[in-house]
Amino acid sequence: MNNQYGKNVFITGASSGIGRACAVCLAKRGFYVTGISRSCHEGEKRYRGGGYIRMLRMDVTDEESIRRVFEGIDRIDIAILAAGSGYAGAIEETPLSYARKQMEVNYFGVLNVCNAVLPLMHKQKRGYVIVVGSVAGKVSIPMQSQYSASKFALEAYVDALRLEEEPYGIKATIIEPGDTRTGFTDGRKTFIKEGSPFAADVRKAVGRMEQDERNGDRPEKAAALVLKLIGRKNPPARAAVGLTYKMALLLIKLLPDKLREDMVRRMYLE
Repeated sequence: MNNQYGKNVFITGASSGIGRACAVCLAKRGFYVTGISRSCHEGEKRYRGGGYIRMLRMDVTDEESIRRVFEGIDRIDIAILAAGSGYAGAIEETPLSYARKQMEVNYFGVLNVCNAVLPLMHKQKRGYVIVVGSVAGKVSIPMQSQYSASKFALEAYVDALRLEEEPYGIKATIIEPGDTRTGFTDGRKTFIKEGSPFAADVRKAVGRMEQDERNGDRPEKAAALVLKLIGRKNPPARAAVGLTYKMALLLIKLLPDKLREDMVRRMYLE
């Protein structure tokens, strides 16, 4: 393959889902992958062709945990930031503790790791950061507002990152998966207040999302996109995973707000 950046890869959320799929995909092609997860069996697995995955425990929300891991790392050519979590519930009832935790993992977790990765890339005068966003970062999902907000924030962050780091040879892309079959679905935390008038809508919206995810794309589809991006000298600012979501996001961009809201309402609340 046409690798533009180097073989040393750092992946968060590498024990499952899109992070795991990326780790295996790249290791099989000779890349040296350091995979990170909050809870994993630490160790190294080698693949035919010379690549490997070395798993380490690290919490993206814990700066001391990050510091300990990065003490043993002197080079990162490609960083794939895939760690994430999901919280659901009505806007006015979801506890602020849920909202803060959502942002701590999905948004500040990316910032924390980037703050450790970027100085290494500056020394090398090159590097590539790939952030795993979501279609929900372009279209807000009812009863999952905090998740959408965290992914919207990543869209803005990556846009600024590209502008600031381009003069130093560092590229950045946010990929936008849609419904994907991963452990993320079972890990979603849903808050429903006792006696809530929103209870039925929360269950309906989250139930529809879970159904779509269980019947969605395999995470290997996102990994295949990452592989293509690594081969591009000038990667795009953002890339939807799969033609279906690429066309859907284009359509939504062109629709008036009223039509877009009607479409989302029919999908999740009716």
